[in-house]
Parts: sequence; structure tokens; C-alpha cells
Amino acid sequence: MALVRLQKFLSEAGACSRRKGEAHILAGDVSVNGMVVSTLGSKVDPEADVVHLNGMPVGKPDRHIYVMLNKPEGIVTSCEHRGEPVVTDLVNLPQRLFPVGRLDKDSTGLLLMTNDGRIHHRLSHPSFDHEKEYDVTVQRPLADQDLAAMEKGMPLSGVMTRPARVHRLSGNRFRIVLKEGKNRQIRRMVKKVGNRVVRLHRIRVADLKLGDLAKGSWRHLRPEELRRLLKKLQL
Repeated sequence: MALVRLQKFLSEAGACSRRKGEAHILAGDVSVNGMVVSTLGSKVDPEADVVHLNGMPVGKPDRHIYVMLNKPEGIVTSCEHRGEPVVTDLVNLPQRLFPVGRLDKDSTGLLLMTNDGRIHHRLSHPSFDHEKEYDVTVQRPLADQDLAAMEKGMPLSGVMTRPARVHRLSGNRFRIVLKEGKNRQIRRMVKKVGNRVVRLHRIRVADLKLGDLAKGSWRHLRPEELRRLLKKLQL
């Protein structure tokens, strides 16, 4: 079996994200075959080595799980957040899943959760150009030039947003398709044109569509959805 980097092994086993795995390694939380490993770049044999994280065994999962969640308001997109409910509280499965990408606490809609660590990088990194579509309601009617500014791209903290696709639904409601995910990007774009978001709902990620899944509910991806997603991600 080919050796893999320890942080990649932790991520693909669903124990944590790759970045969090690096932090665990540096903190001395990870052992391999009974010896603490605290050097980034260390490699393991997924089939032969015994890995523990904070004293708990970590093994490659028997199978990967892919779940679509319709995130409600007031829930934090994280595996743990002191004193607040998190998205993993909503999915009652024994496997440890982690969210792919983020939706801020006040936003709702489609969130993919999985223990397949390959998915996070492919869907989250803007270099792969995967689309995310949102249904947005704002406080006051938007002028055509406001929508055009968001579509063309605008500076946020000195960095230009990438061009987007924008479609007006009503005076104060529109849909926007992004190929990036800067922190609170849509809310900041709307604020830039002198307005305020009152509802932000994600309806699509790549080829995955939320459809009529009820708020707060989740389901496994259907086989055809999973096949299309893995093909699109070249996995």
C-alpha cells in the first residue's frame, strides 16, 4: 500500500479536516504505532499502521458517507463550537462527518457533509471553478446598476471578487452564482451597494440541487447524484 501523509490520512478517515489534522500533529495529539508523531510530512501506511488521535483509534472508514443537509438559521457550520448548536448535531449517523465549505450562522440551505476528505478540497478551492448558487432577499429594492456591479465584480477589502451570474427575481430578490467563497461575500457585496441581506439561501453546489428538502432535514445523496458529483470532481 502506498504511503500517505498523516494529515491526509486523518482527513480521509473522517477524523478532522486536513488543516485541523496538521494542528493536531504539531500539538502532539497523534500517535502512530504507539509513538507520538509531531512532524508535518510524516507518512503512514493506511493498511498496516495503527493511528490514534487524542487516544482514540483512527481507521480508514469502511465506506464513505455523503449527506445533503438543508441548514436552518442559527446553526454554526462546524464540527464543534462552544455553547452553540452545530450542523453535525442535525445528522444522526454513527460516522464522524464534516461539512464541505461553509454557510454562515444566519444563512440557510444546501450543505454537503461527508467523511470523504477528497471532496472538501475539490469543492472548496476556487481553482476548480465549481459553482454555488444562492437565492437572496435584501431589505430594499435593488437598482439594475447594483446587480450589474455584483455581476461584474467589486473590491472587498482590497481584493476584487470574481465575475458572477446574477438574475433578478423581484425588486428586492435575486439569484447569484459564484465560483468562489470569500467570508460572508454576498452579504458584503450587498452592503457595498448600500443594502442589507435579510435572507440568504443556498440552492445548489456544483450539480447538487437542494430541491424540496425540508429545512433542518438531511438525506443521503442518491446514487445518480453521487456518480455525477464524483465524475465532475474527477474522483
